[in-house]
Amino acid sequence: MSAELTVLTLAALLQGLQFVLYAVPANRELGPGYTMSARDREPSRAMSDRTARLGRALDNHFEGLILFGIAVGVVQMSAQNTAFTAACAWVYLIARLLYVPAYALGLRPHRSFIWIIGFAATMLMLLAALI
Repeated sequence: MSAELTVLTLAALLQGLQFVLYAVPANRELGPGYTMSARDREPSRAMSDRTARLGRALDNHFEGLILFGIAVGVVQMSAQNTAFTAACAWVYLIARLLYVPAYALGLRPHRSFIWIIGFAATMLMLLAALI
């Protein structure tokens, strides 16, 4: 398996871990009555700031993972895997690994800088495929 596909697989596993890190405290804080419902209305109680941040970090990774998955797919299907695209993939994953605790702990502006690094790595992979 290429480095890019390996990182994509690890990023998907990170997404699963992020879901658990968010879902467990959200279920505790909101209760099963709400979390197992159709959620047609807002919950009667709020989540803690950290749990809400973990939820937003999860949503953010879904968005980032789409672009990263496209970048890996383009590089892989066009057989343009290089040391550069592999390095970009690893930078993306490391940035995502750092982003979760940075967001959960409310580290500003650090989490934004971490996000920019991961986004830039994805964009550079796409640009490398065009060159």
